[in-house]
Amino acid sequence: MTNEVIKNCEERMVKTINVYRQELKTMKAGRANPMILDKIEVEYYGTMTSLNQMANVSAPEPRIILIQPYDKTSIKGIEKAILTSDLGLNPSNDGTAIRLIIPELTEETRRDLVKKVKKYEETAKVAIRSIRRDANEKFKAFKKDNDITEDEFKKAEDKVQKVTDSYIKEIEGITAAKEKDIMSV
Repeated sequence: MTNEVIKNCEERMVKTINVYRQELKTMKAGRANPMILDKIEVEYYGTMTSLNQMANVSAPEPRIILIQPYDKTSIKGIEKAILTSDLGLNPSNDGTAIRLIIPELTEETRRDLVKKVKKYEETAKVAIRSIRRDANEKFKAFKKDNDITEDEFKKAEDKVQKVTDSYIKEIEGITAAKEKDIMSV
């Protein structure tokens, strides 16, 4: 019974880490990364459509993202969506494709990005701790209903704490790597 709760807890923690990684991948870090456009939605024939569903997005050079729409008539919509996004990039349209030039990051911008990463890190840690709390609440309910003994309760809590600690450490490692990536010139 406790093993099921711990297994469920670990699965939720893994999902949290995956969401955190995905969030970091969509951040602009001074290099051309097509994933920064994953959240862009374009109005296409009256429907909001994800950019990566209507165009081929690639990074042919370290500082350029190339967007080649499958339907050339959608170029204006894609351009508008990029301009209204919070990316701060200016699209360059040649009639068949859009190029985004990723500017070199200033020291101040790098620091701001690191602050953003820290914010995401804290959110991920809070989510992990919340999962731990949920598991501990279930153990308390089991103990109250006399489904587990006091010793089993303590062991289960310890196990969940060890799992929590390992995932918190993993989040910190991911954050450190992203910070190093951002701060490297």
